[in-house]
Amino acid sequence: MDAELEKLVESGKLTTKAAEQLEQLRPGSFCLHKSWGFGQVAEWNLLLNQIVIDFKTKARHPMQLAYAAENLTPIPAGHFLARKVREPDAIKAALKSDPAAVVRNILEGFDGKATLAQISEVLVGDLFTETEWKRWWTSAKKAMKSSGYFSVPAKKSEPIALRGEPVSRADELLTFFNQTRQSKEQAAALDQIIKFHHEFKDPKTQLQPIVEKIESTAAQNQKLHSPLTFELVLARDDLLARVPELTITRPDLTLERLISEEEPRLTEILSKLPSAKERRVLQALPRALGDGWSRRVWRMMVSNNPRLVAQIPKIFAENGKIDELRTLLERAVREHSASSEMMVWLCRERASWPELITPEILPAILSAIERDQHNEASRSSRLRDLLLDDRELIGDIFKNSEVGAARDVMRRLLLTPVFDNLTKRSLMARVIKLYPELESMATGAQPEEKTETLVVSWSSLRKRQEEYEEVVNKKIPENSKEIGVARSYGDLRENFEFKAAKQMQAVLMRRKSELEQMLHRARGTDFSNADTFQVSIGTIVTLRDVDSAQEESYSILGAWDGDPERHIISYQTAIGQALLGKKRGERVTLNTDHGTATYEVLAISSAPLDIAPALAEDQGVALGAG
Repeated sequence: MDAELEKLVESGKLTTKAAEQLEQLRPGSFCLHKSWGFGQVAEWNLLLNQIVIDFKTKARHPMQLAYAAENLTPIPAGHFLARKVREPDAIKAALKSDPAAVVRNILEGFDGKATLAQISEVLVGDLFTETEWKRWWTSAKKAMKSSGYFSVPAKKSEPIALRGEPVSRADELLTFFNQTRQSKEQAAALDQIIKFHHEFKDPKTQLQPIVEKIESTAAQNQKLHSPLTFELVLARDDLLARVPELTITRPDLTLERLISEEEPRLTEILSKLPSAKERRVLQALPRALGDGWSRRVWRMMVSNNPRLVAQIPKIFAENGKIDELRTLLERAVREHSASSEMMVWLCRERASWPELITPEILPAILSAIERDQHNEASRSSRLRDLLLDDRELIGDIFKNSEVGAARDVMRRLLLTPVFDNLTKRSLMARVIKLYPELESMATGAQPEEKTETLVVSWSSLRKRQEEYEEVVNKKIPENSKEIGVARSYGDLRENFEFKAAKQMQAVLMRRKSELEQMLHRARGTDFSNADTFQVSIGTIVTLRDVDSAQEESYSILGAWDGDPERHIISYQTAIGQALLGKKRGERVTLNTDHGTATYEVLAISSAPLDIAPALAEDQGVALGAG
């Protein structure tokens, strides 16, 4: 022991234990303090009973000897923090050449285990920027797993630990797979086994039990957890493709059979799969569904799922069915049956479908937005935002079009209830920029909209009344309470709940105004006095194709009625407008899936009465303003 320390012990100024601790804190040595962190001993001044420490945030900080002995932890020269000071060049070289060794050195300073946050704290700032650290950690983690000396947990909050003996990655993956209980963890473990299949020294022995467990779990979960079953079967097929010596134990458990059996639920299942696996299921649809697959896949595309809408056209293209897809899209646009997500996709991909980007598409867009506004299950603003934000869309729609087409579309825009007057004028201004002669329609838009009457069925009117009542009597009061509660949380500049509630208030008030305008203009009818001398609102018209003699019927109903599958169409649609006023024996040209066709009007009859029993007492309220 140092002679001066011995004198202090003999005089009773230091305990033997404190002196032994100070012996390890000689000038030039390194230490840790629980509050000030890493430091280096600068000097001793035993006459003043002091030791001076250079901390990162406290240079030349003096401490009483007894206090220093009690509160400083000496660290050896090989500790990573000490090496950063003593040999910075060697550390920087090791970070590049042997990242696993650097992590080992860091963990040794934390008694063999440390969290990711603790490791980053040691490195970021002195040796890495935040961006450099993330990039380095990705490569370091690979080196650590490859060495086998590190236990790297899946959760970032759990500590990374040093092992006494190396464990092969193959053994580690098998252990992890067999210990998992959650389906997501099992699927993740399986993906890792597939990725590192080449590291298994005896794949037949090691991996065949995995195949059997995959198939057993997949079969057990088909009804209750169908997405998991799809993931497991895809993973099993991947594993078999990479390790040919493995064998299937359930030959009936195939992707094609799963698709066939789960077709009614396939849209829901696909939405829960990772995008890469969803893509593989979609690619298997033609061979799984056989002849007629394209029509069945089309029904999935109209489901309004954004991912499916984007992926399914690729399946048509890969299987030589692009012309059929074009025909289906043309019909969906023409009949205004295209979903909002389909319209979003078509507008964004319009460079690939120039023949569909015509004035006809804008009424179809408006119809989709209107459906979304009135459908609780699919209320979305993506298409609405696209129409308003894409400044080039209107120009592309009306490229090389006649002024008459633009005039018809502007009339349709004036009728829509989903935009306020200011927004309508903004959209019309884009059309007027192309057709200046239509400016009078915009300047007279307000009077025209005020006097325009919409003929609607009692049932559709009732739905909008109910929505209005819910907005006014339930949603707006609930939102007001939310604003009050959020306001009580304090500082409004950083109050996310308050901002969200205020944004919802704007949405609800806009919707209230839109519904009031709709109900103000609506005239309800049960179609009881429909004029069957000619095609009119509330009639069923039977048509015969002049060339093929094929017959089909359409029910021409109110502005808010529409069900293309049942041939129920609004009188405001292109087909409805073309048929109105036609008499028996007259001919009309309509757009079809294969171009245009000429039809003869065979018969005109009355549509079934539409009566909403609970509506009569509300008529005065709904239509009083009109």
